[in-house]
Amino acid sequence: MEETYKDRTSLMKGAKDIAKEMKRQAVKKVNKAVDKAQDGYTQRSYNRFQDEEDDDDYYVQGGNYGVEVNDDEGSSEATEGHDEDDEIYEGEYQGIPNMGQGKDGMVALGQTRRDEYKDRHELETERKADEEELAQQYELIIQECGHGRFQWALFFVLGMALMADGVEVFVVGFVLPSAETDMCIPNSGSGWLGSIVYLGMMVGAFFWGGLADKVGRRQSLLICMSVNGFFAFLSSFVQGYGFFLFCRLFSGFGIGGAVPTVFSYFSEVLAREKRGEHLSWLCMFWMIGGIYASAMAWAIIPHYGWSFSMGSAYQFHSWRVFVIVCALPCVSSVVALTFMPESPRFLLEVGKHDEAWMILKQIHDTNMRARGQPEKVFTVNRIKTPKQIDELIEIESDTGTWYRRCFVRIRTELYSIWLTFMRCFNYPVKDNTIKLTAVWFTLSFGYYGLSVWFPDVIKHLQSDEYASRVKHFRNEEVSHFVFNFTLENQIHSNGEYINDRFIMMKFKSVTFEDSLFKNCVFEDITSLNTYFRNCTFVNTTFYNTDLEQYKFVDSELINCTFFHIRTGCQISFDDDYSAYWIYFVNFLGTLAVLPGNIVSALLMDRIGRLTMLGGSMVLSGISCFFLWFGTSESMMIGMLCLYNGLTISAWNSLDVITVELYPTDRR
Repeated sequence: MEETYKDRTSLMKGAKDIAKEMKRQAVKKVNKAVDKAQDGYTQRSYNRFQDEEDDDDYYVQGGNYGVEVNDDEGSSEATEGHDEDDEIYEGEYQGIPNMGQGKDGMVALGQTRRDEYKDRHELETERKADEEELAQQYELIIQECGHGRFQWALFFVLGMALMADGVEVFVVGFVLPSAETDMCIPNSGSGWLGSIVYLGMMVGAFFWGGLADKVGRRQSLLICMSVNGFFAFLSSFVQGYGFFLFCRLFSGFGIGGAVPTVFSYFSEVLAREKRGEHLSWLCMFWMIGGIYASAMAWAIIPHYGWSFSMGSAYQFHSWRVFVIVCALPCVSSVVALTFMPESPRFLLEVGKHDEAWMILKQIHDTNMRARGQPEKVFTVNRIKTPKQIDELIEIESDTGTWYRRCFVRIRTELYSIWLTFMRCFNYPVKDNTIKLTAVWFTLSFGYYGLSVWFPDVIKHLQSDEYASRVKHFRNEEVSHFVFNFTLENQIHSNGEYINDRFIMMKFKSVTFEDSLFKNCVFEDITSLNTYFRNCTFVNTTFYNTDLEQYKFVDSELINCTFFHIRTGCQISFDDDYSAYWIYFVNFLGTLAVLPGNIVSALLMDRIGRLTMLGGSMVLSGISCFFLWFGTSESMMIGMLCLYNGLTISAWNSLDVITVELYPTDRR
């Protein structure tokens, strides 16, 4: 017996590395069994292993070693050399668990090999069971981490991103009147400027939401906010209407990822009992973004003196300064996001156990230090990670060109985003997806439609009132006269102007109809909404004016000369009361959201998400209906404020419901 033991010892010395590997695997197997028995939250040690020395054989399947260890050898090797460095204490990180761990705690090195013989449905069933177990465990972990300094820091960082989304919504309505004049946009083309941003936001929400499930919430949010900030800043300098639309399209494409990613990101570091309240408070930043945009528009756009020009080809007016200022919240959020970690829930979902554990420990330690309890230990040792299902990815070989490799990689990522989107229409979330799509569409259609439409309504009401004060001049005969003053809101019909000089004048909303200009001079003229309809010009000189061809409607020019014609629409009127009024009205409408935000935050977790959603939508729909009967500015403003205050509770509850109804990989 003794000689047999010596032979066995010599064999083990010849395979020292194999024995050490088997020892580590044996320890992991027993620790996993203890984890399963105590739901992953009990203290583990090698003493437990010593109590189980007489258990079944441990067999290494399909490994590179091909060595079978019997009962005696397994127990002696596992307990031999039990030094202090191998002790496992509560709160000590034990490394990522083996992905091949079975449900009974028995581990085999060949687990990956066994998965090859399982069909995809079976693997997805196992992954679903793992996700359900992770969801329960993760909720307990977040409760242990507590709610404190980390969540509040992330609250303000994500709030800046949500504020940027609110600013983007209002920018279009605020710059539309000025951009129409500056770029000479006809009424038929102004609708594109109002809708192009929302088209980009729709596509961006689909793209960035899918990307957030692939590369992470933080990474996706950083990229989409950077895209928004870059194109928003660029749009303030472009001169052409087409290029301006292009920049605003991609600006909207970038900001489209803010709302879906922000709420998913923040909800994954909140315990369920605090989720509804704090997500509602987070929505207040969207309101702050609207207030910020209204205040900046009120303070900047009407000040036309802030503009400058570089010749007649480049005009930089105050509304462009406003566009730059509105990009600041986006830039601030990008900078702040670089200091925040990735969502630990996402990392666990993709199998990155080590990184998730470190972030959860960071959350716990940050909150405990803020509470004055730095000595409190993070007791979580291991966290369940769902089974990872390998995907076959078609990619070019190393011999392919770089652009083909990039093309294939981009195509693969887009296809994976599409697959993630289509999974939202699979059981058991298919019904939820269809219902939520209908609710999101109706709510967005009403709110964003009114946001774009309302400034135009105010402008229309003011235009009607302005037109009611127009002055008519008929059958004028003026000769050898010098005009050097401002003409505003006038219509001149059937007039004759002989040997007259129009010098350093401003025409605002002036129309000449069926009139004759003979031997006249127009010099240093600035005009706005000024047209000559069916007029005749004979031997007339135009010098340094902005009277372009489109302002002469059905007019005849005989032997006329044009020098230094300024192209583009000139904004040169210092006092524009209507602009102040539109921005102030939007400021009031955004401020009316505050009471609804407070009510939804306080009652969300008490009366329920669905109750608040249904009640808010019904009441806001009724208030929207009465907008049809608005005939005055004061009535329209009052109904707008009421609608905004009622509909914000629906937005908040819908955000919370959407986050909670979807699993992490489709959120």
